[in-house]
Amino acid sequence: MPANAEDGAPGGAAPLAGLVVVSFEQAVAAPYCTRLLADLGARVIKVERPHTGDFARDYDTEVNGMATHFVWLNRNKESMVVDFKAPGSDAVLEALLDRADVVVQNLAPGVASGLGIDAATVVRRRPSVVAVDISGYGTGGPLDDRRAYDLLVQAEAGSCAMTGTADAPAKPGIPIADVGAGLQAAVAVLAALNGRHGSGRGVAIRTSLFDSVADLLGFGLLHAAYTGAERPPNGLSSPVVSPYGAYPTRDGRTVVLGTTNDAEWQRLSKILLGRPDLAADLRYASNPQRCEHRPTLDAHIGAWTRTLDLAEICARADAAGIGNAEFHRVREVVDHPQLVERGRWREVDSPVGPVRSLLPAFIGAGWPDLLNPVPGLGEHTAAIRAELGLSESGSAASAADA
Repeated sequence: MPANAEDGAPGGAAPLAGLVVVSFEQAVAAPYCTRLLADLGARVIKVERPHTGDFARDYDTEVNGMATHFVWLNRNKESMVVDFKAPGSDAVLEALLDRADVVVQNLAPGVASGLGIDAATVVRRRPSVVAVDISGYGTGGPLDDRRAYDLLVQAEAGSCAMTGTADAPAKPGIPIADVGAGLQAAVAVLAALNGRHGSGRGVAIRTSLFDSVADLLGFGLLHAAYTGAERPPNGLSSPVVSPYGAYPTRDGRTVVLGTTNDAEWQRLSKILLGRPDLAADLRYASNPQRCEHRPTLDAHIGAWTRTLDLAEICARADAAGIGNAEFHRVREVVDHPQLVERGRWREVDSPVGPVRSLLPAFIGAGWPDLLNPVPGLGEHTAAIRAELGLSESGSAASAADA
């Protein structure tokens, strides 16, 4: 395995070691939140339904029989099966919540409150706990009770209208509604835990897929709010900056070139393209003007890139101080040298044997790389029940049973 000076030091202290997270989770948003916490050292007990568990377990079978979504999101966790319709399940639930520092849930609308595991109820009964509700649309609006999946929320919140082209909107390939909500939840949990150090009190946190997407719309949403209009999406380019886009190369590849200010435009036109006439043209003096004349500029740049191979264009752009990238298919990223040479791929154990997993995107000096197994459904049920002092029936174990 290639050495990586950026990696955490083996044997270091994980920053969230000793923290217990109990998560009633499914799909992506909550599992992503808790995987981040687990990667930082928290113990995450993933509570799943009997027989089927988290339905993301069955999205596909591409990882040696396991689902890609599930392998991605569930390393470093323990799986406990609880049948909330079974007699004695209340005792299991209470024992789990008594052990928790953090409770996370993203169940369907109404389910969590019916079980008493919604954030407000958890914190009211256990004031030191940090509890998180991740919902589709938040509370207090007309869509509160609507089922919400990533594509549905991205369509409702405008993300798809910012992607693709004007006549062909598209869902971003990354599930940004789910991932955005999971990130927001994880950040809020860390903030709440920091506050608890001083006050001793937890907090009930709410976040939603819809609010996360609306926040991520960022400049696009503000542009619409202040102009009453919206910039049409333009594929592999930027609606806000020019030149900034993808261009064909002589060897049949695609290069992406980007400028973010007037000085970079001057370097691109004079040094990279060898076109001082474009640099001097007053029609292209400012970014708004260049956006207005984007088709003409793109034609000039594309005519130049077609005369050179991809590698040579990138080398020249680097030398000129111009941002550039190779357009890659996902399959090409698997063996990307920036991942391979830095040892970013590792293996974790799973019910089907070792599987590939990327190290966390954050790196803390001295933090260990936590890559514990992806759990099988209910793999830790018996051990956790015994730890909680529960009999098989779900009631508290007697002294003889303990």
